[in-house]
Amino acid sequence: MITKEQIKRINELYKKQVEGTLTEEEKEEQAYLRRLYVDSVKESLKAQLDNIKIVTLEEYEKLQKENKCTCGHEHCQHKH
Repeated sequence: MITKEQIKRINELYKKQVEGTLTEEEKEEQAYLRRLYVDSVKESLKAQLDNIKIVTLEEYEKLQKENKCTCGHEHCQHKH
């Protein structure tokens, strides 16, 4: 998981890169932090995809008729 401080540092290093003042050590740090960020996004996306529930048309219609969330959760207040 990437922290807010690490994201802030990514942005600082990017600004230095644009200015042309990035050192070799900072380039390595930037590459490392960017990899952490990409891995964090992938991990989050995978977790979201793993929680998707596929329902049949019959299940979907039953959930709508029962006035439940179409994801099958009774506590949801959102629409799909």
